[in-house]
Parts: sequence; structure tokens; C-alpha cells
Amino acid sequence: MERWFFASDLHGREDRYGKLFDAIGREAPGAVLLGGDLLPGLAGFSAPTFVDFLADGLAGLRRALGDAYPRVLAIPGNDDPAAAVEELRGSAFDGVLELIDGEGVTVGGRTVFGYACVPPSPFALKDFERYDVSRFVDPGAISPEEGIRSGPAEESDVRYGTIAGDLEALVGEAVLGEAVLLLHSPPYGTKLDRAALDGRMIDGVPLDVHVGSIAVRRLIESRQPRLTLHGHVHESARITGAWRDAIGRTHMLSAAHDGPELALVRFDPADLDNATRELL
Repeated sequence: MERWFFASDLHGREDRYGKLFDAIGREAPGAVLLGGDLLPGLAGFSAPTFVDFLADGLAGLRRALGDAYPRVLAIPGNDDPAAAVEELRGSAFDGVLELIDGEGVTVGGRTVFGYACVPPSPFALKDFERYDVSRFVDPGAISPEEGIRSGPAEESDVRYGTIAGDLEALVGEAVLGEAVLLLHSPPYGTKLDRAALDGRMIDGVPLDVHVGSIAVRRLIESRQPRLTLHGHVHESARITGAWRDAIGRTHMLSAAHDGPELALVRFDPADLDNATRELL
């Protein structure tokens, strides 16, 4: 039996990371997947303070666990400033954390693909937001062209890049039947992307209560990966009563949570029916 951990949307909360570190130290999982929104955010980010905390915590676990130290794979999320994410590529994280946004890596014989971007949201930071399948923007959302960025970006990429195009380039012709996709955005129209927007309107237009990605849903429907892991919509599990869903043969799990606890998902990639989620 293999055990992997999944957590998301820690938002730089040191208490949540402390609980995650404790669980890793006790249980020594084979892999730890971090699904975005890892940092304190643009307003609250202090690079030396948080980066040192995270690097020291992971390095301490590596010393304690030795050869049992897990692969720690991470993607950013839409609340993570790109300029700050670059700090996680520094030498302090060599051998303790791998950023896999836009990449596929092999873990335990399975390919894990990572992708950070979400469709346009009402939030101002756009480093990891893209148009979804077209240049449509939901009422109340700010387009990728109008928000703010923590670093430079290619104008043509901002204007014309889409999640659909990125995902096609990411997975290519790979057979995804046993693959794991680590995606910050959940798929559109599921139990995992339900936002607390009931009854809200802008200029007489009702807001869609589902805020996930159509491109992600289409990829799941057409390519049927073994497992997809998501975060982003904190309140979805509270509203729907579900932190997991399925499309065809694909299992979909969320670690998003709108309480103060850490939501830790434990699973065996070969036995996903018995995956669990615990609030710590």
C-alpha cells in the first residue's frame, strides 16, 4: 500500500504548515502534493521570513526522515505572486521541494502533471489567471488584461493565452489513464467548484455559482486521467457537503477548506475509493 498526501490553499499560514510537517514526520508518505495558494499573498508576503520558515521546515524533515523523505511537488495558485514563487526555486529548496507548474514528472511509476492557472476571478492579482476557453469573462470578474501582476508578462500571452491551450501543450499525446493531474482550479459544474454566490447579481445579471474551469472539465471528460487534485474554491465542501467527485472513470479530490484547519487528504493512487480527508 502506498500513501500520498495532498494539501492546498495554505495561504502562508504557519500553523497549517506546522500541522502538515508533523503529519509528514509521523507518517512518512511516499509523496506530498501541494495544490497552490501556498504563500501569504501579495499584501502579506515577506520573502525572507516565510521562505526561511518553509525551507527550514522541509530541510528539518529531510534530516529527520533521511531516505524516507517524500517527493514534495508543488504548484502555485492565483493568490501566489509570481515574483514570490521564484523564491521557491532557490538553492534552499534543492532536494526538498519541486515546482511542477507546466511540467510532468514521474513519481512511483505514475506521471504527475502540474498546472496553476484559474479562470478570471474578481481578485486583482493575475499572475496565475488565464482566459479559460475563450476571452469571455464572467460578470464581476476582472480580465487577465486589466488586473495587476507582480512581474513582467508577454502582452500577447496575456491577451490570447488560454487554460485550454496550456493544458493541451502540457499533456500532449500522453496516455492519462494512470496519470495524476495537480490543478489549482477544479473543473466547472462539479461539487468542487461551488462558490457562495447564491442570489448575487451585478447590473441585473445573476452570478454563476460554479467558478471552475471549463477547459479542465473538457480535458477530464475527453482524456479520463486516473486522478485530479484541486483547491481554489474554499467553501465548496461546506456548501455541497462533498470534497470528492467523479467524471467518468476520473476521481477528483479537493483540499480547499474555508475554516482555520488544515485539510489533509490521504490516498493510495491504486485505491482511490478509500481516500480520506481530515481537518487538523
